[in-house]
Amino acid sequence: MESSYMLVNFFNKGGAIMWPLLLVSTLALAVIIERSWFWWKTLRAREPQRVEEALAQLEKGQVQAATKTLEGSDDFIARALHHGLNHHHGSLQGALQTSAGTELERMGRFLPVLDTIVTLAPLLGLLGTIFGIMHSFQMMGGKELVEPMAVTGGIAEALIATGFGLAIAILSLIPLNFFTTRLHRAQHLLETFATHVEVLYQGQQAQNRPAQVAARQGVV
Repeated sequence: MESSYMLVNFFNKGGAIMWPLLLVSTLALAVIIERSWFWWKTLRAREPQRVEEALAQLEKGQVQAATKTLEGSDDFIARALHHGLNHHHGSLQGALQTSAGTELERMGRFLPVLDTIVTLAPLLGLLGTIFGIMHSFQMMGGKELVEPMAVTGGIAEALIATGFGLAIAILSLIPLNFFTTRLHRAQHLLETFATHVEVLYQGQQAQNRPAQVAARQGVV
């Protein structure tokens, strides 16, 4: 009970700017929890053996079998490749790019919000610093040294707001860098596997083309 009272008292000493900072910190915490849960599920759903099995089937020219192997998987790579192979009659490259873009959009969700908070929180703290110093100058001009606690109260307001803003930015920056790194890693994997699928598919098409031409000539 006493610790709660001290926390509330500490918060009130930070001035009015503490309320926007509290809102920003709550939003940052919500984004961090949501993204952490998302990446935990995403990494647990990885099925590299399933993807490799589909690539082996595709190398043998078994496009339908590879599509069937990837079907229903929660692995983001398997989903992207399944979408591409399922629409390879139109444009394999275009289908792979579309599916990869969809996966990356899901992975990058709310990251701009967290990036904005990392920049905004220290600025709000700096604004609180300005308000606190202005309050101190007003006290000095009106009461001078009669009530020194009034002056130190304004300085405390400035320091609390600044410290709170910096703490929010620092604690948000670490998960932001982690999520951004995971996003770049996922982008690299998607590009690598998409290129692999294109090469295998085009190779099979090149091998089948002479047989198709010979069959047509035989019919003619």
